[in-house]
Amino acid sequence: MEPSTPAAPGREPSSPIRLTKQGHASVRLEKDGRALVIDPGGFSEQEAALGADALLVTHEHADHFDELRLRAAMEANPAAEIWTPRSVAEQLSGAFPGRVHTVGDGDLFRAAGFDVEVHGELHAVIHPDIPRVTNVGFRVDGSVFHPGDALTVPAAPVETLLLPLHAPWSKLSEVLDYVREVRPLRAYDVHDGLLAEQGLAVYERLLGPGGPGTAGAGHERLAPGESVTLTR
Repeated sequence: MEPSTPAAPGREPSSPIRLTKQGHASVRLEKDGRALVIDPGGFSEQEAALGADALLVTHEHADHFDELRLRAAMEANPAAEIWTPRSVAEQLSGAFPGRVHTVGDGDLFRAAGFDVEVHGELHAVIHPDIPRVTNVGFRVDGSVFHPGDALTVPAAPVETLLLPLHAPWSKLSEVLDYVREVRPLRAYDVHDGLLAEQGLAVYERLLGPGGPGTAGAGHERLAPGESVTLTR
């Protein structure tokens, strides 16, 4: 049986969101028969973007943005649309006029029946010699937050944090402190495609009950293709 997460106190019930972990940084959110996919990049499954009604891309790096995957999804579904920063939008808008939308920090929009807020402006620092690119995070239905490649803390509560587990720009102490600062009800790992099983086990232990502590947030690793239902 698929696990279900509890509703947060004080919130009006709404349609549950089915969250499916895809390869590396990508997730698929489904509600009321429609699908929204975030960051179906080059480290994700070849079909990660297919079947999406809406596509959100946090930034231009290849592990988050794969032009061929996005083009295939847009061609397969003539009603599909993309929301993304300008650096990505400029590469796609000519092929799909009116269907590619440029967004930035503070923007609000509705995509495939989901309400989306945009938070953040820049990619985390990889090294001072490497220029920082634009990076935005997406808070979906006031509940699920995908920060892309940054440790952005939205100025609004987060129930489900999609946690960038491992990257050239982060270390474990920063990941752990990020969970503590955001204070979600629960965190599911993303951005884990560079870790072998041994590394995943180490991170899981340190972010779990045997670690320093996540300020009460539940932490869980989903394998690619595994789903949970988020009830409100």
